[in-house]
Amino acid sequence: MKTFMANPANIERKWYVIDAEDKALGRVAAEVAKILRGKNKPIFTPHVDTGDHVIIINAAKVKLTGNKLLQKTYFRHSGYPGGTTFTTAGKLLAERPERLMELAVKGMLPKNTLGRQMYHKLKVYGGAVHPHAAQLPEILEINVR
Repeated sequence: MKTFMANPANIERKWYVIDAEDKALGRVAAEVAKILRGKNKPIFTPHVDTGDHVIIINAAKVKLTGNKLLQKTYFRHSGYPGGTTFTTAGKLLAERPERLMELAVKGMLPKNTLGRQMYHKLKVYGGAVHPHAAQLPEILEINVR
């Protein structure tokens, strides 16, 4: 018997909506990364993008445990000497809550061209409204604390 390998012809992509309100950031990001990668499907193949599209709503109401709002920092560099910028998670949550969720999910995806292809299937919105109603997304309830 031969091992099944998925190819683009036999991949069916679905759209899911996940509500992140009052859920821990890392736990939501881990579930989303699993869905984007396709690990929740029986046809999962590591070298093929078998994942689904994910829409995250209410990213501004996500919960960070402990002192992460004050102590967790995000690093950027402009490319110029001395061009380092550090931003706390609390400031990022207040100014760009979508970016906080995107960075958490992106860190859990593979660091290669396949991971970047998976990342493009993620849509994050700070509020409860999203413009993807035409794709008929299913509401996915994830059980995280």
